[in-house]
Amino acid sequence: MEKPLQERATALLRQSVGNPQANFRSGQLEAIEHLLERRGPLLVVQRTGWGKSNVYFIAAKLLREQHAGPTLIISPLLALMRNQIAAAERMGVRAVRVTSEEKNRDDWGRIRDELLADRVDVLLISPERLGNEEFVQTMLQPVAARIGLLVVDEAHCISDWGHDFRPDYRRITRILQSLPPNIRVLATTATANDRVVADLKSQLGAALTVQRGKLARASLQLQNISLPDEIARLAWLAHTLPKLAGSGVIYTLTIRDARTAAAWLRENGIDAEPYWGGLDEELGQPGLRERLETRLLRNELKALVATTALGMGFDKPDLAFVIHHQLPGSVVHYYQQVGRAGRALPDAFAVLLGGGGDTTSRITSSRPPFHRARWLKRFSRNLTLRLTD
Repeated sequence: MEKPLQERATALLRQSVGNPQANFRSGQLEAIEHLLERRGPLLVVQRTGWGKSNVYFIAAKLLREQHAGPTLIISPLLALMRNQIAAAERMGVRAVRVTSEEKNRDDWGRIRDELLADRVDVLLISPERLGNEEFVQTMLQPVAARIGLLVVDEAHCISDWGHDFRPDYRRITRILQSLPPNIRVLATTATANDRVVADLKSQLGAALTVQRGKLARASLQLQNISLPDEIARLAWLAHTLPKLAGSGVIYTLTIRDARTAAAWLRENGIDAEPYWGGLDEELGQPGLRERLETRLLRNELKALVATTALGMGFDKPDLAFVIHHQLPGSVVHYYQQVGRAGRALPDAFAVLLGGGGDTTSRITSSRPPFHRARWLKRFSRNLTLRLTD
């Protein structure tokens, strides 16, 4: 990369992170250069917190400054989109999102007009938009020939979730056919095994270049605590959370578990709220998810008790802990979720609560009634804070 372009990229990075002394991590500048020089599709596999979004936002900004068209980012979660737009705005990138949210649909006409007028640098969409003919015909097709960069964020979804949880990820091949044949393509993830890479090559092309980095995070201390049953886990949470510095996330497998655990923590004087994908609609409170995310970002909550809806990409650099109330659905989910913690802290904790012969099926049916939990405070006196072993 030519020196003036490298200096501009570094200036954008420093603007994004708010640190005038910041420099690129190993592999970031190389990935940006790969995209700018059209070296073919690129898969970046780097640890959570490495800064994959900086790669595509800086590339998008540099491409726009070279008069390229907007960047299209396929992103799986609303929480992730909100974080990404905030990061983009810090470096002067004009980013908009199109989702199925009712309040967002009201903006579709305005967003389409801005796209057609070339006033958008980055368009973020959920994978479901790829299966919506109205979106494809009225918003994507009119600008398809001008798209400068396609980003598939959290690309492991194509394999790990693509067949069931997010089937629209598998429409990417069809969308690629409507884009310029030499379009720059970037896929990013923190978890890509051989099966994921093979699946991505079938979607994005056999010439896919894979850039891998070290996935370990020295600041993240992993703990596995064996407890006999659900009652003991609730007791451990009520006993331990007040002793932990900062705020964090507690992951559960089901919505009911999230609501039960959050209610129990509040009963014990701990400021916790439940969080799941359909929260706004089920409770009739539009924008509630975003408000809860903001409260956590501001450390106004001790914890969000969340399903996987608060997972990939949620960016709170000072998140102090992640606790799995039950065994997660897979190692991929576990890695993605613990990666939320400790991105800008010297030490953070990731605690996996297990034991009692747990399996996923037993976990999802293990919900003790509240009247059985009355003795939890007495039981919790016998528990030890096991985070410095």
